[in-house]
Amino acid sequence: MLRVGSAVACMACRNLVSPNMGVRFRMPLQKLHPLSRAIHHRYNSSVTPPHRSAARHFTSMSRLPMQPPKPPPGGHSGWRYQQHRNFWMLRLASRLLKLRYIVLGSAVGGGYTAKKTYEEWKDMLPDMGEYNWVIPDFFWELSKQIDLDKLTKMLPELVEIAKFLPELPDLDKIGENFTFLKSILFTGVGSKGASGQRLLLAEAPGDTPVKAATDAPVTATPEASGKQFRKSSDKEKVDQLQEELLRTQMKYQRMLERLEKENKELRKVVLQKDEKGIHQRKVKKSLIDMYSEVLDILSDFDSNYNTQDHLPRVVVVGDQSAGKTSVLEMIAQARIFPRGSGEMMTRSPVKVTLSEGPHHVAMFKDSSREFDLGKEEDLAALRHEIELRMRKSVKEGQTVSPETISLSVKGPGIQRMVLVDLPGVISTVTAGMATDTKETIFSISKNYMQNPNAIILCIQDGSVDAERSIVTDLVSQMDPHGKRTIFVLTKVDLAEKNLASSNRIQQIVEGKLFPMKALGYFAVVTGKGSAGESINSIKDYEEDFFQNSRLLRDGMLKAHQVTTKNLSLAVSDCFWKMVRESVEQQADAFKASRFNLETEWKNNYPRLRELDRNELFEKAKNEILDEVISLSQVTPKHWEAILQKKLWERVSTHVIENIYLPAAQTMNSGTFNTTVDIKLKQWTDKQLPHKALEVAWETLQEEFARFMAEYKGKDQDDIFDKLKEAVKDESIKRHKWNETAMDSLRVIQHNTLEDRSITDKPQWDAAIQFMEETLQARLKDTDSVINDMAGPYWKQRWMSWTSRSPEQHICNETKKELERLLKLHEDHTAYLANDEVTTVRKNLEGRGVDVDPVLIKDTWHQLYRRHFLQKALHHCNLCRRGFYYYQRQFVDSELECNDVVLFWRIERMLLITANTLRQQLINTEVRRLEKNVKEVLEDFGEDNERKVHLITGRRVQLAEDLKKVREIQEKLEAFIEALHEEK
Repeated sequence: MLRVGSAVACMACRNLVSPNMGVRFRMPLQKLHPLSRAIHHRYNSSVTPPHRSAARHFTSMSRLPMQPPKPPPGGHSGWRYQQHRNFWMLRLASRLLKLRYIVLGSAVGGGYTAKKTYEEWKDMLPDMGEYNWVIPDFFWELSKQIDLDKLTKMLPELVEIAKFLPELPDLDKIGENFTFLKSILFTGVGSKGASGQRLLLAEAPGDTPVKAATDAPVTATPEASGKQFRKSSDKEKVDQLQEELLRTQMKYQRMLERLEKENKELRKVVLQKDEKGIHQRKVKKSLIDMYSEVLDILSDFDSNYNTQDHLPRVVVVGDQSAGKTSVLEMIAQARIFPRGSGEMMTRSPVKVTLSEGPHHVAMFKDSSREFDLGKEEDLAALRHEIELRMRKSVKEGQTVSPETISLSVKGPGIQRMVLVDLPGVISTVTAGMATDTKETIFSISKNYMQNPNAIILCIQDGSVDAERSIVTDLVSQMDPHGKRTIFVLTKVDLAEKNLASSNRIQQIVEGKLFPMKALGYFAVVTGKGSAGESINSIKDYEEDFFQNSRLLRDGMLKAHQVTTKNLSLAVSDCFWKMVRESVEQQADAFKASRFNLETEWKNNYPRLRELDRNELFEKAKNEILDEVISLSQVTPKHWEAILQKKLWERVSTHVIENIYLPAAQTMNSGTFNTTVDIKLKQWTDKQLPHKALEVAWETLQEEFARFMAEYKGKDQDDIFDKLKEAVKDESIKRHKWNETAMDSLRVIQHNTLEDRSITDKPQWDAAIQFMEETLQARLKDTDSVINDMAGPYWKQRWMSWTSRSPEQHICNETKKELERLLKLHEDHTAYLANDEVTTVRKNLEGRGVDVDPVLIKDTWHQLYRRHFLQKALHHCNLCRRGFYYYQRQFVDSELECNDVVLFWRIERMLLITANTLRQQLINTEVRRLEKNVKEVLEDFGEDNERKVHLITGRRVQLAEDLKKVREIQEKLEAFIEALHEEK
């Protein structure tokens, strides 16, 4: 079987290749395919087993050349060689198939690797869909709203457009002139008159000034004498070349301005579209608005830690009438400031925040009204409002004020910056000005210019002599190196006309005339001096002037140094450069200031909240309103008791002196009652209602003050005392009592006093008690008066070591004499007769006492008053049991108690009047007082000056500073973040 199998296997191997090719190439067995070798050696018993043979001769780790095995002995050597020769084609096919698989695998692997790398790069790219908000929404719908293909077809061809364009310059001719100019510059011209000729090329439209062809004089050389061109022809060609270049520049300049104007209008449309917003998305504040808010807060900030405001701003300074306001108006593109001829119009600093917006409008910081700067009536209203605010800020006796007026101006094409227009510097104080006006203006200017980050815009009038300038010396003192100063020469048109030498203007703009240095020098024209000129007319006049001015044509001024447009661009660039360089440093300074303030608060007020002045005012307001509400909780009984007591204190003297005592002098009851009725009627008609209303108003005031004082407790803050006192006084001052109830009160009082019917015994006893208390109080007062007149008794003199004065001694002797007279005549009348006065005087003179008759009468009045009151008290005690006789109208009785009825009528009038006034107080007056208190608090809340005056102290100031520093720091951090995002 093995032999047969071996033969079969060898036959299969021989059939794989051609015998001829095997013999021809003589390929050994080692180079056969491994499969062929395995098949061949498996059935050959005389050969080494295939595994060992393969391991020894054909391992993949072996790199040494293998020797072919020796043929075995026997007669089969020819047959073995024939097997090697027939497998070479199989080996070639296998190699080719292996190369195909390698190429195919490489292609597949490379494609997969490339696809994977592409996917990784694609994942690394950001999703641009998240930034679609940057592009306005209307841009995505532009293709839907505008048919671009139709618009393209409507546009004219380039050939048709060229027909309408002005004739372009002959470029070949200009090239020839340039070649000729080059030959002149490098080979020279004639020697005579050639010295001193200079060529200045105008500025190119791309805002890059072209340097002068040469600054050195062209000197003649011996070679130039033989040239074919003459001197006159050379000069004509040079002038022609300059004019050609200037015309070309101006033409392209006009084209550029027209394109800028169209761009501004398109930008305005875009801003309007974006302002309306298709999806009404929220728009962030602009950088300049955020920065302006910080400056507004800093203008009111006053710190005790020397935290100075070093944030950048553009400070506009100059001599009076130098054109500061006009330059500012040209930058703002509107005539927004009040104007005057030679008089001071800027009386206080005006901070103007310029920013870009869709509409040309202006607005004050503390007002919501927008002034449309495109309408003349709004411009006039704005100028009037600025002038009015300036006059209000100036205190009495002053001419200028350091208070800042904040104004914002927005419009298309306006450069973003913050400018401060200061009062013009003067050299002489004229009539009508305060004596310290000059020093005040210098102080205000220095205060703004000493800021190391402020851009100083120095305005100099070019139409006056340079030696008359005041502001240049001031600027050179504040910025000696000129690192933040921009010099502006105004009224250049008048300067060119008036100055005999134009080189003086060149010296000014080159910084060689004034003793000061600057970052840049500019020359501008701000109109012809007419107040009615518009901004557009001034711009046209300025452009025409510099186009035709020999200052620019002769090279004294460079194109980038003229016009207010270039000035505004330069100032804006300097402003934002300074902002980026200094704002983070200022934020760190305010952070340190905040730490200091917080530390002071923690050490001094650890248990109190940080309440600023407004928050403290709101707290005090709530407390005051609570106190006023408590006033309405007073009980009616308390009101009536207070009113009755105060009313009797007010009218008791009149009742005793003018009603009771005169009526008691009568002889019978009828006359007594008649006299009482008449006097009560007169009193009720004229005095009593007014006295009652006065008592009620005073009672309301006292109760209001009592409640505000008693409301204080352990939690009451003494810082509110001054405010509460002011609120109380102002509320009472504004309160007007409702006097319409006076007529009804008069009728009630009159009807009450006419009633004489005492219905029961308690009322009778109450009247007697009231009468007795009143008479005892009067008797006590009378005794006190007599003691003061006669001096101390012997017991008081010995006990207190006092003595009578000579006047008291005379009065005491007079009293003794009158007491003897009264003792003899107990029913004596209230007045002494003249003969009685004479008798008393003579008796005193007999004892060596000289007395005046007036003193006798005065002493008699007090003695008789005491005598009468004593008799009245005795009669009052007798009437305690007279109610029975009163009911019988004192028939069959000698007792008459009409005086008790009088006091009952008075007491009942007091009670009813107090009840009526109490109703008016509770129902009307207390509510009106509450309303007045609320109005006063609202007025005080709107008046910041009054709040500052009423709520004071270091605690309040510390809380105010802490709040402002925190607000400034937060806004500065937000501004810095937005600034970095924009960058």
